Amino acid sequence: MSEIDGMGTERATCVLAPNPSPMTLDGTNTWVVAEPGAEEAVVIDPGPEDDAHLERVVRTVSAQGRRVALVLLTHGHPDHAEGAGRFAELAARAAGRRGGPVPVRALDPRHRLGDEGLAEGDVVTTGGLELRVMETPGHSDDSLTFWLPADRAVLTGDTVLGYGTTVLEGKLGDYLASLDRLRRFAEDMEAATILPGHGPRLDDPIAALDRYIAHRRERLAQVEAAVAAGARTAREVVERVYADVDRSLWPAAEWSVQAQLDYLKERSAGT
Repeated sequence: MSEIDGMGTERATCVLAPNPSPMTLDGTNTWVVAEPGAEEAVVIDPGPEDDAHLERVVRTVSAQGRRVALVLLTHGHPDHAEGAGRFAELAARAAGRRGGPVPVRALDPRHRLGDEGLAEGDVVTTGGLELRVMETPGHSDDSLTFWLPADRAVLTGDTVLGYGTTVLEGKLGDYLASLDRLRRFAEDMEAATILPGHGPRLDDPIAALDRYIAHRRERLAQVEAAVAAGARTAREVVERVYADVDRSLWPAAEWSVQAQLDYLKERSAGT
């Protein structure tokens, strides 16, 4: 926990949620982001609905001499977004805010509080901060990445993790395109670090993205080989390709394999 909790950059600080698991690694990384000297902070991914964690995030912001002005979500999965509504209330109360909870902005309208959402190309400027929004579907259809140019930091949610690989709920084609886009972006913008939704920060973004892309291509080749050898269902592929992986992770692996099977089918239909 000491490696991850409190890590970050000049403008971003991680508050680690106490929800470790094989799927969430050490827990969910909640990010408090603010300009030096600013009175307002943005919180990205409040995490699960755990009052002890949510109150700790509020205290972290208060200890910085700030108040939470806005909540952003990288995507709507419960380990990132379930506590957003409750956190918005706690943050509003701590700030003495009148007029309801702190706004929560997300790509998916189901996870918003307030009238504003998030979409490709949006720029968040709360408290003088600059966060640029990129749509990076694949892990989920509503996945977003935030670029913090002042720190040359990329906040990737679950699109890129601090270690291991992410499970795919969306389309593999979308995910591969998102990884390729982030790889080009990291090089073009000379990104200094990736601040993920789980796990430690990655201070060589290009190398991390190269590993992700290579791993995904390798897994796809393995799935293709398993199909050629007679596997027909996601489960049958998992039994072959993920034989050395803890079986407790097989259900999650099936989601990713199904995305790969769908991708191979679409690619075959297009040739």
